[in-house]
Amino acid sequence: MELLSIEKQFADALKSVARNLEIKEYIQQSSELYPLFQSAAKRFVTGEAREDGLSIGELLINKGYRISLEFIGENTINKEGCARAKDEFIALIRECGNRGIISRISFDLSHIGLSVDPELAYENLIEMAKEAQSYNLSLMISMEESAKTDQILNLYKSVVVEYPNIGVTLQAYLHRTMDDLNDLLNYPGAIRIVKGAYQEPSDICIPRSDELDQRLLELVDLCVKAGHQISIASHDEAIYKQIMERGYLQNPHVEAEMLYGIRPELCKQLKDRGIPVRVYLLYGVEWYLYLTHRIAEYPPNIYVAITDIIRGGGNSSQYY
Repeated sequence: MELLSIEKQFADALKSVARNLEIKEYIQQSSELYPLFQSAAKRFVTGEAREDGLSIGELLINKGYRISLEFIGENTINKEGCARAKDEFIALIRECGNRGIISRISFDLSHIGLSVDPELAYENLIEMAKEAQSYNLSLMISMEESAKTDQILNLYKSVVVEYPNIGVTLQAYLHRTMDDLNDLLNYPGAIRIVKGAYQEPSDICIPRSDELDQRLLELVDLCVKAGHQISIASHDEAIYKQIMERGYLQNPHVEAEMLYGIRPELCKQLKDRGIPVRVYLLYGVEWYLYLTHRIAEYPPNIYVAITDIIRGGGNSSQYY
């Protein structure tokens, strides 16, 4: 779906603001603004504590959904912060295992060390993969800005042969992604395909358009024909219509995935048709960047955010 010109300008401006640390800190330290923005974030983030994510995750599993859980954060700037993030993911894995919650654990490599030292990220990833493997749980590495793509994929490929319970995300809008996917099909881990939400130079990516929709479908087609495990992470009803027409969502290796709080009615429609649907749940205090990205990705969400500020955020009952 192509954005209107004014929507694209708004989205680009919001993405720039999202990366402004001064604005973020100002909002976080403001006793007036913080609770207002937090109300808007509640639609898209389960809460600030681990139990918030786990509780909503259990509710959704009981309603027939698959889930993915993430302790939200990225671009951690020191080893101490990376260690805290890794420890939280280990605690999340253990609690899921001990409570019998079958969840995928998702995360950014920059949250556990990639922005500090790639070797640190590698060590933390290995520790998380071992822990998840012991509970028969899977991990999913998110994709980040294009400048990190080579580092992320190289680290992933160095680990996944020994730990096939690790998967990785690819962004359909990057011109390079078709080549990356052809390479990754030689490895055992699951692949999650998203359109891509980062602000990137126009010469390396495809803008939101029919062309991008077709590229995503081409990537899905390649995965399905290779018999590879794939998560189609989209909120675009037209995309799912085409995928269903091709019979892909009846394939045991294929699932739909959507972010918590976005298109819950579509999640329920697909799930009620017997299609496997994974809901991506996040928790933690670092929700500011995530909230601004969700609005930038689909500018009409600004109306939803303002409504939630006035009335309070959404909740998991939207999926019932």
